[in-house]
Amino acid sequence: QPMYNEDKSLVLVYNGEIYNFQALREELIAAGHTFATHCDSEVLLHGYEQYGGRELVKKLRGMFAFVIWDTKEKKLFGARDMFGIKPMYYTTTKDGEFIFASEIKSMLAHPHFERAVNKNALLPYLTFQYSATEETFFAGVYKLLPAHFFEWKDGEFVTERYWDVDFEAKDGGFEAYSEELDRVVHESVEAHRISDVPVGSFLSGGVDSSYITACLMPEETFSVGFEGEHEKFNETNEAAELSQRLGVKNVRRMISADECFEAFPTIQYHMDEPQSNPSSVPLYFLAKLAAEDVTVVLSGEGADEIFAGYEWYDETPMMRKYKKLPQFLRIAAARVARALPYFKGHDFIIKASGRPEDYFIGQALVFPEREAKAVLRDEYKNGERVHDITGKIYARVKGRDELTKKQYLDLMLWLPGDILLKADKMSMAHSLELRVPFLDKEVMKMAEKIPAKYKITKENTKYILRHAANRTLPDEWANRKKKGFPVPIRLWLREEKYAQIVRRYFESAFAAEFFDTDALIRLLDDHVAGKANNGRKIWTVFTFLVWYKRFFIDFILPVYN
Repeated sequence: QPMYNEDKSLVLVYNGEIYNFQALREELIAAGHTFATHCDSEVLLHGYEQYGGRELVKKLRGMFAFVIWDTKEKKLFGARDMFGIKPMYYTTTKDGEFIFASEIKSMLAHPHFERAVNKNALLPYLTFQYSATEETFFAGVYKLLPAHFFEWKDGEFVTERYWDVDFEAKDGGFEAYSEELDRVVHESVEAHRISDVPVGSFLSGGVDSSYITACLMPEETFSVGFEGEHEKFNETNEAAELSQRLGVKNVRRMISADECFEAFPTIQYHMDEPQSNPSSVPLYFLAKLAAEDVTVVLSGEGADEIFAGYEWYDETPMMRKYKKLPQFLRIAAARVARALPYFKGHDFIIKASGRPEDYFIGQALVFPEREAKAVLRDEYKNGERVHDITGKIYARVKGRDELTKKQYLDLMLWLPGDILLKADKMSMAHSLELRVPFLDKEVMKMAEKIPAKYKITKENTKYILRHAANRTLPDEWANRKKKGFPVPIRLWLREEKYAQIVRRYFESAFAAEFFDTDALIRLLDDHVAGKANNGRKIWTVFTFLVWYKRFFIDFILPVYN
């Protein structure tokens, strides 16, 4: 790269994989196009010639961020895949230069790039734990949103959505859908395994990575856990046992708290923006471990969002009983509850209203907005309101059922902003290509048809996926409750050694620019003393300060030859 077409009127830069490129290549050859290579990159160039950018992106199956410069039209066209698996950022300098990249840090070497913190990013971050707005933590740098393309010509920039999720349930029968789901997952894994090099898989004890692994049957699986902690922070035994049953090699290692704290500034450097999901840390070490043996891995991201695997989507038995009351009564009760001081049952009444718009902001809620403002300096309290961010997304699924609204919000915010961002950044930190077969165009088409009653039952979340996986996996793996990627942050921060590391950041002069540092110290002291569980709040502030120090105090400009 850059790659040109025959007359050099088009030039491409591209990051990702197009899994249906062979079929598109044949279609383009039949239309009269001549190919000089057998790679997927060239399909984008000839596809742009044949269909134009707006139609080309609708035909692609894969993960991608690409930009094409049209020398005849003097037009720049760029696009990002439908789920946001691959990142893309852009900005414009004061001199009118348009800059784009898959990593913000590469922009910092541009002589006209002005490095400054976006003052409006910090408030919503403290609630969401990731950068939740279109503008990033670097002032003036924006994300191209998933399922969007842009055109830039004569200094004018326009962007447009080319695909959207549409959960239109059609009851085709549980067993029939289970069989169809198993087929499309196997087919997606087959498409994602195409490579010139051996393909491994990440493996925890959960159903998602286990299902992908059992479909793939790689030579090696990779797992990490934590040293010296309670067994709930270690799923490597389950991963090793499944690998043994499947007859594949499991490579695993245990990581220590010392290693995690030592690597954390590097992790935030690779992340580009502060992101405080604790699972980023073990994922960094997992990618490092896998990169020692393979260059491509498959992973299970996305299944929870499209098949409803999170506990937040489920209801307790008591809530199911309460929901037998007419919704207008439940909504009225929730309205009253919100107006009253906090009392026992407050959250239950609001959540049971059946209106996720009023309480559900996604899978992470660290600082409630009022608490976030209480620890921030005035200059940083003006970010976009949390419910303004979610409200724009909920507006697109107005009138839909409660589960659909929650899934849609997570697909638009949590998945690209947290799950996929850390998956891409932590794997790319070690030059490892991570592929996610659940987040596939054909799998999504199948998932859109499945009724809510097949996704969540009294027995479990993600029920139909578990049933489909059970055709390939033993019962205990197909039906195991979700753990996520548990990290002992809460326990570490009660140890003097690690509490002191955080304390030094909280007491620093640069922390005082953003925060009421006395309030931060109180959070830490109460946590260390066991008076409160402030682990996630402490970690989220600590993450931002580590990121800021790495990019604005200790930063050394990269040198490109």
